[in-house]
Amino acid sequence: MANYIHVPDEAPAVPKIDVTVDESDYRPGALKLIKALRPSWKPSEVKIKFFTDGITNKLLGCYVGAVMQDVVLVRIYGNKTELLVDRENEVKSFRVLHAHRCAPRLYCTFNNGLCYEFLQGTALEPEHIRSQPVFRLIARQLAKYHAIHAHNGWVPQSDMWLKMGKYFALIPKYFEDPEQNARLSMEVPSPRCLREELLWLQQSLSVLGSPVVLCHNDLLCKNIIYNQVEGNVKFIDYEYAGYNYQAFDIGNHFNEFAGLNEVDYSHYPQRAFQLQWLRSYLEAYKEYKGQGSDVTDTEVEILYVQVNRFALASHFIWGLWALIQAKFSTIDFDFLGYAVLRFNQYFKMKPEAVALNLPE
Repeated sequence: MANYIHVPDEAPAVPKIDVTVDESDYRPGALKLIKALRPSWKPSEVKIKFFTDGITNKLLGCYVGAVMQDVVLVRIYGNKTELLVDRENEVKSFRVLHAHRCAPRLYCTFNNGLCYEFLQGTALEPEHIRSQPVFRLIARQLAKYHAIHAHNGWVPQSDMWLKMGKYFALIPKYFEDPEQNARLSMEVPSPRCLREELLWLQQSLSVLGSPVVLCHNDLLCKNIIYNQVEGNVKFIDYEYAGYNYQAFDIGNHFNEFAGLNEVDYSHYPQRAFQLQWLRSYLEAYKEYKGQGSDVTDTEVEILYVQVNRFALASHFIWGLWALIQAKFSTIDFDFLGYAVLRFNQYFKMKPEAVALNLPE
């Protein structure tokens, strides 16, 4: 059994550059990286665009000229995110996905981040991921990911329970700020309660028979790039990628229909929409696995139950994640409020999810 990722031998090597980019004064470090990656670019002509969407890291785009044609993306890891993200695993995922034409090219890693190719297209908003034809493209692209065989003959195992246990051990017991501390004790479930839920999740979800596949694990809108000209979608940001239950990746994506900045869980997809989405996904998944493309209603129903049960695990793990970020992140975002939202939604959805049973 293994939960690690095997990189194909023919995948291009990724150089490591001994540079540290200061997140508050990023230009000097970024220019050192550009000097190594694009030696023909004149430092004085390099333009840097700051992207602000991420809530784990800081992202810069470096380019020359009037249009953003050849852009080198520089991602600076967030403070203490190594507690949440296995950086070595992220690089392996990047290389495997690139070898399968599912990811941009990774140019290099540096001491506190990595540089990669810019994908042309639009980062999506919640209203786009619900729309035709985009949702079918997303379903098919996720199926392509899940069909990638990157475990070199081992039977892959999910590392989700290990990761949840690790996150649970890292959640802050208190905050220096009295107001945050009051919110923690009043609005966030107690560690004892969270431990009970973690055990219940493990016992109830691991018996549902969801296959363990190579997952993205963080398929929020901004991580989906839609290229309208080519009529395709690509996924970016592989920090949380790895072997996990198929149903988690889909349930996690469905939770993201609620958005991030103005979270609204009334946008969680209804059953009729989910069945369409899941059928598109299963047709593509079977095609990629060489199993034909006939999908029965029972197969769709089984996946529906698994996905809506695993959506609970998604709320739970991101709730834990947000508590840790509330303590360490320097990014301007209300992580504690986000944790409260996720745990509230977890307890709201739990009775509905528990009532779903796999068809006989």
